Amino acid sequence: MHQPATPAQVRIVTGVTLLYLLAAAIGAWALSNGEFVFYIVVMAVLIVTLVVVHRRVGLSIGVLVGLSFWGLLHMAGGLVPIPEAWHSGLDESVLYNLWFIPHKLKYDQVVHAWGFGITTWLCWQGFCAAARNQQSEPRRPLLPTSGLLILCAAAGMGFGALNEVIEFIATLLLPKTNVGGYENTSWDLVFNLIGATIAALIIAITGRRSAGSGMRG
Repeated sequence: MHQPATPAQVRIVTGVTLLYLLAAAIGAWALSNGEFVFYIVVMAVLIVTLVVVHRRVGLSIGVLVGLSFWGLLHMAGGLVPIPEAWHSGLDESVLYNLWFIPHKLKYDQVVHAWGFGITTWLCWQGFCAAARNQQSEPRRPLLPTSGLLILCAAAGMGFGALNEVIEFIATLLLPKTNVGGYENTSWDLVFNLIGATIAALIIAITGRRSAGSGMRG
């Protein structure tokens, strides 16, 4: 069973997140980057939503830090410039278009895998909280069965699909974006799946080890 983040930990993560969002807002305004002004508004809505979720679920500090780091990666991805030699030359010269392995592995793809892996972990903690609230008396922590983890991974991928909808809305509202075309969206979905699957496997391994330790204790 995960330990909920303490109020002090929540304040620190929130403060760091608001600090880099302020820096990103200033950068987006200075660069006249309407796309990232849009995303900053979306992130503000997500932060409020996460505050509500945390009060009900009691998310761990690991999930909160992971989500905050994801937001930082996203803001940096669209605002930090890179040399043209570091990307295909057909896209904008920003960190999102950086190829770690030319035409094989891109910064954007790693960010997608990270973000929706963390989202899958968040969904698992939501399941645990729901099960805990339904119990009339304390019992053993919820066992990460294959069925529950498939549901968590599917939920994480569902949030990933929602992200693509938000990006599509951005293309309709803004004259210019760095969203990319159909192939880019498809690879985003593939890496959402990879991140969600890795997160589910880690939850399965660590959860069953914890359950085994509890039984031996």
